[in-house]
Amino acid sequence: MKNRKLVLIAVSLLFVTTVAAQTFGTKKRAPKPQEYGNVVINNFSEEARIAPVVFSHWLHRADYTCRLCHVDLGFAMVTGETMVREEDNRNGLYCGACHNGKIAFTVKPQNANEQDNSNCDRCHSLGKSIKPEQDFHEFVKGLPRSRFGNRVDWLKAEELGLIKLNDYLEGVSIKRSKLKGPDNFKMDAQFVEMPDIIFSHEKHAVWNGCELCHPQIFNIKKASTVFSMQDIFDGKYCGACHGKVAFTNMDCLLCHSSPVY
Repeated sequence: MKNRKLVLIAVSLLFVTTVAAQTFGTKKRAPKPQEYGNVVINNFSEEARIAPVVFSHWLHRADYTCRLCHVDLGFAMVTGETMVREEDNRNGLYCGACHNGKIAFTVKPQNANEQDNSNCDRCHSLGKSIKPEQDFHEFVKGLPRSRFGNRVDWLKAEELGLIKLNDYLEGVSIKRSKLKGPDNFKMDAQFVEMPDIIFSHEKHAVWNGCELCHPQIFNIKKASTVFSMQDIFDGKYCGACHGKVAFTNMDCLLCHSSPVY
């Protein structure tokens, strides 16, 4: 009976999520697993008569923490706000911190004629048929599965040691002692008989550290930030990551996980 009730609640919330998405935003097709989390960067590309950049989150999150890019390298959490220029990358900033020919392929010209640089299309790929160096379906074959998004349970993959996350970049990151994270805590659900949320600081800290979420997204003081599911649907608070890159809001019981008695 309890399991049946949980299923009914999850289905109901899934319906609410779908209706909200259609009511408050433009209905779009669900992205393919290999496309989930992709970001198109087009601040200056078309102006320079070059195809916009397609940034693949899954490829980078398999090797690096979110904190490394969004804190140490300074990438904004909102698409287009960082205003990265090619000159920045070639000077070792942003993408260029790794794409230097040592860690990853270089963004600097390989030939005297810059227009003949074969690496350009590897990033500036929107609208082009570019074969990726790493095939998504081959990469995820041995990883634990999930129902939505990339269809990969990234948390479980990290826990099992199937992916190794790098959280330090020489010359960019600061060496610091590991902090003891706060314990898990419960957040009351706003719907009758909906399971409460169990929030794990430990799981989030593995990927985000503390400074990615605090204080820009959430206040430091517990329970001082009040938000609703609609805020999350609108990309605020938890929605800054969930529904964009982290697992989607469609999988209700991943957050609403406290047993209902």
